[in-house]
Amino acid sequence: MNIKAVGYYIGHVLRLIAVMMLPALLIAFFGREEGTVLAFALSMGITMAAGCLMFLLKRPGEGGVRPVEGFITVSLSWILISLFGALPFYISGQIPRFIDCFFETVSGFTTTGATILTNIEGLSRSLLYWRSFTHWIGGMGVLVFMLAIVPLSKGNGESMHLLRAESPGPAVGKLTAKMSSSTRVLYLIYVAMTAVLVILLLLGGMPLFDSIVNAFATAGTGGFAIKNASIAAYPSHYLQTVIAIGMVLFGVNFNVYYFILIGKGVQALKGDEFRAYIGIIAASTLLIAVNIMPIYNSFGESLHQSFFQVSSIITTTGFVTTDFDKWPELSRMIIVALMIIGASAGSTGGGVKIARVVMLFKSLKVEVLRAVRPRRVETICMDGKRIDASTMGGVYGYFAAFAAICGASMLVLSLDNFDFTTTVTGVLTCIGNVGPGLSMVGPSGNFSAMSDLSKIVLSLDMLFGRLEIFPLILLFSPRVWRRKG
Repeated sequence: MNIKAVGYYIGHVLRLIAVMMLPALLIAFFGREEGTVLAFALSMGITMAAGCLMFLLKRPGEGGVRPVEGFITVSLSWILISLFGALPFYISGQIPRFIDCFFETVSGFTTTGATILTNIEGLSRSLLYWRSFTHWIGGMGVLVFMLAIVPLSKGNGESMHLLRAESPGPAVGKLTAKMSSSTRVLYLIYVAMTAVLVILLLLGGMPLFDSIVNAFATAGTGGFAIKNASIAAYPSHYLQTVIAIGMVLFGVNFNVYYFILIGKGVQALKGDEFRAYIGIIAASTLLIAVNIMPIYNSFGESLHQSFFQVSSIITTTGFVTTDFDKWPELSRMIIVALMIIGASAGSTGGGVKIARVVMLFKSLKVEVLRAVRPRRVETICMDGKRIDASTMGGVYGYFAAFAAICGASMLVLSLDNFDFTTTVTGVLTCIGNVGPGLSMVGPSGNFSAMSDLSKIVLSLDMLFGRLEIFPLILLFSPRVWRRKG
């Protein structure tokens, strides 16, 4: 294990997080939030000092960062940014208990949106900004951002190892010849789409501060609202529709947008994952709209509410405009299924990803055909390309690990003795990086009643979900740490 290489990159990440606290510090300063100014100043100083200490480790020499160091670097980075990112909440005293600060910050960076806050509007504006900004930077990835702006590697594959460990989906590839160029392209698209969303919200009459933080949460598909009523606090169909469409767009694989820019949009839009994504949204929206129509005054209103919540849940954003926990059982079951499925690979959304679900069903089809015709050679293809055995093995392993972690987490949460629905959906919504679940953790509830043990487990679930399980599993493997070199 090249500890120096791991520390070197983590030092870069922590220094970057310290700098990212600056806008929140300025908001606190100009807003005359005296206690919060001190909280952000101290947090920046502590985080920068820790980053500089790690950065003093020598630049990794021969061998550099191999795949295993890439996974460990990413896992440790996400845990540490959550610990240091929690400092402003704790030092300011606005969230008194550190375990709650940590839960809230993990939820922010992993774009989950689960909260322990009972009065969101009680937070200062600077903390509301920081809370939403963690969504935006976590959506595309902290290390992806770092690789886009800092020339760290020398073309020896280190960037790919880091990117592979942090990027969502069953496979990671380059858009351009250089990985640094690929990350810049992705972030330029991300920034441009976020800016357009801010403008559209402003045109709908949303205040500037609200437009910025809601755009952060939408772009990162995080769902931290700055109002107790979430997006229902803006009773404008225009604003709600803009956010709903925004969530859908940020749930698309960003490679699609790149291919559109270079004139290959038709090919990208015909992809298996994209078609499945749009199809699931359309089918779920119509089914729920029909099912909830008796609750609302018209089919148009039920369709509006259905589309918003389907968009929010499948992209794992977690914004709400209505309490879907009060919907009929069919609609609630569809919502839970969407929590698990999630958005596209290569997007800012969570869940197990549409690509894996498509691969799983294609594999099931192949196995059925093999049972009928044992001698026939069948292959699994995505977008006309054959999926190799190692990729499919990773998909099977992912689903097995996902089920095992969910089962173990539910057993731990059951110690709190809450109802079955709360326990099950509480785990599913956290590992899926969704935010709201059902029952006690539904749209009108939160996670404040959970025990400290449950909050720690759910925080790990959020990290497991965002990092796609395997990097975090390796972190707890003694064999990895005993490895020399």
